[in-house]
Amino acid sequence: MNPLAVGDYPTLNYLLDGHKPIRATGRLSTLQAELIPTDANLGIPGRPQSATGQAALLTGINAPQRLGEHYGPRPDARVRAVLDEGSIFRRLRIAGLAGYFCNAYPQGYFDAVNRGKRLLSAVPYAATVGGQVLLNQADLYTGHALAADFTNAGWRDQLGYADAPVYAPSEAGHILWQIAQEYAFVFFEHWVTDVLGHQQDLAGAVANLQNFDGFLAGLLAAADLENTLVIVTSDHGNIEDCSHGKHTDNPVLTLLLGAQRRQYAPQIQALTDFVPVIEDFLGIQSV
Repeated sequence: MNPLAVGDYPTLNYLLDGHKPIRATGRLSTLQAELIPTDANLGIPGRPQSATGQAALLTGINAPQRLGEHYGPRPDARVRAVLDEGSIFRRLRIAGLAGYFCNAYPQGYFDAVNRGKRLLSAVPYAATVGGQVLLNQADLYTGHALAADFTNAGWRDQLGYADAPVYAPSEAGHILWQIAQEYAFVFFEHWVTDVLGHQQDLAGAVANLQNFDGFLAGLLAAADLENTLVIVTSDHGNIEDCSHGKHTDNPVLTLLLGAQRRQYAPQIQALTDFVPVIEDFLGIQSV
């Protein structure tokens, strides 16, 4: 029931020299990529959850350890305090570098937040801690943002934005690279995999990961990989086991692509290791 084991993903197949991006493969170094099983449990029993996992990923702080539990899906005051303290977007701003969270949100999302019916999840909250105004329909339409499904098709098919620009997956990868030109650090959140895992939708998961494979191909074709480090990771396991619809305690699979990947691969063991790597790559001191 693991879509990563049964689907056809030509980009991942190329990057990993034919190896599957699954737990059994373990750590792998190829000419094109580093594959790293990454600890999302962080010393706390139970299934990892989104709020504390994302907070750890975005701050380098062991949020589950600080709270004494895995917590989610959306951050409470305790998790927000962690993000207030250590958000990578805030760190970059203090260092004088531009960070950018490039996901767009529809008007209904902002309406729900403003009515108090919805809390910001950890990633958009961390971006606002860094001073960013969350992106909206106008940003999506002008090519300055992407929807979480990266093609924007969901905005047309599910949200009623009939004239939203829709991209092929590889084209969306090119768009992400264009967006990135003005910034030292760009974060894109693809939460659709979590939904499909919860729905136990193996066929949908395979189709989604095939689209992601095309998206990654487009990004890598456009990117300056001599000077850019690309990190693909997750805050918890889920989609790799569509048999039960719950999060897993499996290591999440991290891909490092591009510049200095072999230097940084040994430094990544857990979700708390990404912020130090990002800061070192960008030449800034921890704050």
